[in-house]
Amino acid sequence: MKQDIGIGILGLGTVGTGIARLLTENSDLIAKRLGAALTIRCAADLEIEKDRGVKFADGVLTTDPLEVIADPEVDIVLELIGGKETALDLIHKAIDQGKHVVTANKALLAEKGMELFRKASAANVNIAFEPSVGGCMPIVKTLRESLAGNHIHSICGILNGTCNYILSKITEEGVPFADALAEAQEKGYAEANPGLDVDGIDTTHKAAILSALAYGMELNFGDIYMEGISGITPMDIEFAAQCGYKIKLLAITKYDRDADAAEVRVHPTMIPDTGPLSKVDGTLNAVSIRGDAVGDMMLYGHGAGMMPTASAVLSDIVDIARILLAGGGIHVPLLSYQMNNIRKIPVRPIDEISTHYYFRFSAVDRPGVLSKIAGILGEHGISIKSVHQIERELNGGVPIFMLTHKALEADVKSALSQISALDVIINEPILIRIEESLD
Repeated sequence: MKQDIGIGILGLGTVGTGIARLLTENSDLIAKRLGAALTIRCAADLEIEKDRGVKFADGVLTTDPLEVIADPEVDIVLELIGGKETALDLIHKAIDQGKHVVTANKALLAEKGMELFRKASAANVNIAFEPSVGGCMPIVKTLRESLAGNHIHSICGILNGTCNYILSKITEEGVPFADALAEAQEKGYAEANPGLDVDGIDTTHKAAILSALAYGMELNFGDIYMEGISGITPMDIEFAAQCGYKIKLLAITKYDRDADAAEVRVHPTMIPDTGPLSKVDGTLNAVSIRGDAVGDMMLYGHGAGMMPTASAVLSDIVDIARILLAGGGIHVPLLSYQMNNIRKIPVRPIDEISTHYYFRFSAVDRPGVLSKIAGILGEHGISIKSVHQIERELNGGVPIFMLTHKALEADVKSALSQISALDVIINEPILIRIEESLD
């Protein structure tokens, strides 16, 4: 039996350094569980002189990533450089060399993943990607293995720690979005250019991956409706709290087996403050899953950070190492379903979804305004659940808050367009979707 599995690392940034630390500091534990040693044979980074607090054996470090891929003693390649084009090329080359791959690159998988998974499947090598969604939460393993006997009805997740921290900060302290973002950047939770997080792009990448795993559908990043959190104000959060809701940036996926269509969307969402997801604050992530056999279940943990993400990388390494010790090949389908059963399932456009809604209008303080708004909503078949109005003016208008019963998005947009054209409406109406449950 092979007694040593060779590891090659592409990128020694935060996660790459974390995995090097784990492989070094927990080597005895890993060997006892695996029955073989995991040894870093080659590691590539542009800054090989940098002190990372990890001691590498002589000759291991290189600035050339192709050396990692070509090294005959490397069995598993870790792609941890990020980005798309270079990472895509390197993974293609690793597969060509018969190397198994572990990656945390959710953007690459969501946008270019199908070509990689098809190629890896044909080459009988693994691409493992647990760290790409949810950090240390074993969501990929859960969907691929633990829930293999379940029809997955829906998934609802908080999948971006930056956004969750910002929304938690606004909720707890009533500070504006810009101030909460600045603090997140100061603490290192948000990048200098935070658009990938706060615009919902990062969460949408993860939603694409989860949908593929859950429903046997092709990765579909371009089909997913996406909306960020920059428009959320303390006023909206305060009103949500008064009505028993919290606002979270959610990835929501649902599958209608009868229609053979999926619903996949990412946007700020009001959820009941009594539910478990509403209790997930700060930089933590959580995912709720509904399956026909298990009912409702939830995973919860750190979605980013050096050691939580390194833990997920290491779990993939150990899985592949066990496969190698058992003779190699692919033991678990890469995307949960056998490759010939993965197909393009249509994603419903956002205009075709039905849910509950929150509206905020800023209107001139004049008799009859409320009846005009309600009349237009009624003409579009939108039933009002409750109405609240602040008696004082704010920014030149009186705020009016509304909650609706379930309505069709297309009708809602048409009604809001007509309402915004009224001469008594000062600013564009604000819309936030409400999810009462995973149904």
